[in-house]
Amino acid sequence: MGIIFALIIFEVIIIIHELGHFIAAKSCGVKVNEFAIGMGPAILKKKKGDTLYAWRAFPIGGYCAMEGEDNESSSEGSFGSKSLPRRIIIVCAGVMMNFILGLIILIVNTARSDAITTTKIASFEDNAMSQQTGLELDDEFVKINGMRIFTAMDVSYQFQNDEDGKFDMVVKRDGKNVELKDVAFAVDGKTMHIDFRVYPGKLTVGSVLAESFKQAATDGRLIYISLFDMIRGKYSLKDLSGPVGIVGSMNEVVESERDEQTGKIDWSGLMDTMLTLAAFISINIGIFNLLPLPALDGGRLIFLIIEGIRGKPVPAEKEGMVHLIGMAVLLIFMAVITVSDIIKLF
Repeated sequence: MGIIFALIIFEVIIIIHELGHFIAAKSCGVKVNEFAIGMGPAILKKKKGDTLYAWRAFPIGGYCAMEGEDNESSSEGSFGSKSLPRRIIIVCAGVMMNFILGLIILIVNTARSDAITTTKIASFEDNAMSQQTGLELDDEFVKINGMRIFTAMDVSYQFQNDEDGKFDMVVKRDGKNVELKDVAFAVDGKTMHIDFRVYPGKLTVGSVLAESFKQAATDGRLIYISLFDMIRGKYSLKDLSGPVGIVGSMNEVVESERDEQTGKIDWSGLMDTMLTLAAFISINIGIFNLLPLPALDGGRLIFLIIEGIRGKPVPAEKEGMVHLIGMAVLLIFMAVITVSDIIKLF
C-alpha cells in the first residue's frame, strides 16, 4: 500500500510540475514536441496539433519536451526564439505549480481537521519547569533560538532538535514581545518533556487560509534548514532518503493507522498524514528544482540570468552539455541514495 500511495503522490506531483511548463510554453508560443506521463515505451499516444501526447509504461515521471530547449533551432516556435522574460516564466512555471499544489493540499487538509493547533500556551502541568523558568499562560511563541515561529510544527522542530532542554525565546505577552533566556524543560536521557498545552484554533475561512500559508512557509523553510544542516555536516548521506526510503516511511504510516485488534485501517487518520506528506513533498520538489544546479529548473534559470547580464545567450549546445552532465551526476547521486535506502531495509 505504501508503494501505491508513493507512486500516486509522486506521479501527480511530477505531472503538475510538467503541466506548469506545458501551459506556460503554449501560452508563450513555444512549440511543445511531446507531453508525456510516465517514462519508457508509449502505451497510448496521440498527436494533436504540433504536440504528441503520450502515456508511457512506467509511472515514475514525465516530461514536457519543448522545441529548441537543449539545442539550436531556427523554428519560430522554439524556446530560444522567445524573449527573456517569457523564457523565465516557462522555466519557473513548474516550480510555481508545485507550490500551488502544495498549498491547495494544505488548505484541504487543514479544512478537514477538527481544529488548528496554535502556538499560544493554554495550560501547564503541575510544577512545570518551563513555567518556573519564564513561560506564562497565554504566551504566544514568536521566536525560539532565533528562528521565527509560524506554526506548531516549528515549535516541535526546535524542541526535537535540541540537546540540553534550554531555549532562548521571544513570546508575545499582553500584546508586546518579551525576550526570555534559558527557558528549561525536564530532560530524561535524550527525551525532553513538553509540560504545556496550546489552545485549539477555530476553523474559519480566514484561519484555514492563514494556517495553510504559514504551513507552506514552514515546509519550505525546513527543506532549506535541512540542506544547510547537511552542508555543515549535521547529517550524513545515510540520513538522506530517496523514493525507496519514502515508500518505507509510507508503509510505516499505513501500519501506524492500523488497529492491532481488528486489523482495520483508520482511513481518516491515514488520509490526514498522506496529504501532509504530499504537500511537503510537492513543496520540497519545487524548492529542490530551484537549486542552481545543472539539469534542474534553477540551473536553467541561472543561464537565463547570465544571458540577461551578458546581453546574449550561452550557445544552446554548450548549455545542453552542462545540463546533460548535471543530469548524469544527479542520477548517480540518486542511485547512491537508493542503494543506501535498500541497505537500511535489511
